[in-house]
Amino acid sequence: MPAPDDVLATLRDFVARVDALDPAAAPHGELVVGLRGVQSRLALSAPVARALVEALRAYHDPRDRGRCDHCGGGRLDDNFLCGDCGRPSGLFGQLVSERAARHTEQGAVPAAPAAGRRHARADGR
Repeated sequence: MPAPDDVLATLRDFVARVDALDPAAAPHGELVVGLRGVQSRLALSAPVARALVEALRAYHDPRDRGRCDHCGGGRLDDNFLCGDCGRPSGLFGQLVSERAARHTEQGAVPAAPAAGRRHARADGR
């Protein structure tokens, strides 16, 4: 987890980068962010406010795999099984489920050839 100073520094850097593109933009407001006793006041121009909103809306958490097709829950695992209703979600989830249902265990793997011999021959030579 990033330290509070890292979060605040990143926000300040974001504001400065966007402000530099339109330094004459009128003030839009102020954003006060406090993390673990450390506070930062950031002046927001309209372009900065717009950029911040767009950046936050565009963010997609890699753990978010969408909503379940059956119950609408938002807890799909890596195999697209819903943590709420237990059913596979979507076409990929259904394919994984069908494939798993058809899976059968393979027989035992034969032992490696005896030490010193590179290949085992059927005729014993």
